[in-house]
Amino acid sequence: METTPPISQRDFNRLSQFIYRECGIKMPPAKITMLEARLQKRLRSLKFTAFGDYIEYLFSPDGIKEELVQMIDVVTTNKTDFFREPDHFEYLLQRVLPEWLLKHGASGRKLKIWSAGCSTGEEPYTLAMVLSEFAESRPGFDFRILATDISTRVLEKAQLAVYDEERTAPVPLPLKRKYLLRSRDKSCGQVRIVPELREMVRFSRLNFMESDFGLREQIDIIFCRNVIIYFDRPTQERLLNKFHAHLAPHGHIFMGHSETLNGLDVPLDMVHPTVYRKRT
Repeated sequence: METTPPISQRDFNRLSQFIYRECGIKMPPAKITMLEARLQKRLRSLKFTAFGDYIEYLFSPDGIKEELVQMIDVVTTNKTDFFREPDHFEYLLQRVLPEWLLKHGASGRKLKIWSAGCSTGEEPYTLAMVLSEFAESRPGFDFRILATDISTRVLEKAQLAVYDEERTAPVPLPLKRKYLLRSRDKSCGQVRIVPELREMVRFSRLNFMESDFGLREQIDIIFCRNVIIYFDRPTQERLLNKFHAHLAPHGHIFMGHSETLNGLDVPLDMVHPTVYRKRT
């Protein structure tokens, strides 16, 4: 097999600027090797032998229409786990949900929660488990989960809801028995989220760089964890202010433990490590 010549500095600059403009994702020079490696699959698929030819196609009207989503799929990072950063789910159960129930319980309003940057679905399905357990002992409590990502590839996997059994190791055993279905073929080592839980989550593609997120109702809780680390500070600030605009009064945003709002002009107050509440 012929080796594709390295991407030129000029083409890398054009592509990195384009990725930043379309997705908000930083692609500094140190990531040139990673970008080359990830795009090789697209070059082979489209039978291009040079990165320059691929980029010319990408920037063409046909490329924007047909290839842009494919390119975004391969350059975005999608790492996630069930019950990742478990302290967040404890705080959700112990503080946020009881407070919300105290305020809205008698109104019949559904809690609305958004997993923003849901990747392959582990986070929204974890939320569905946690909220289902909470609802069992609280008649009348109801909720809706919206899960979005920029990558169509991970959204397809999330909607399928099939996972290697080893991926579900962080799920507590009682919840595994209740919410995971084993494959009839025991040798394949896979499980699937039960239908009742799958029906609780609505998946949708969303690019954070879009001016309109298409959300027409205010959100009570936003989980956007380990996402903004890929953006520069101005983009982080713009995005968090857009999240703030979609939050209900006193709504909460859960960020990743490696992320901070320090130095950003966003009207949110920290109420717990990497958990913020709308200042209203």
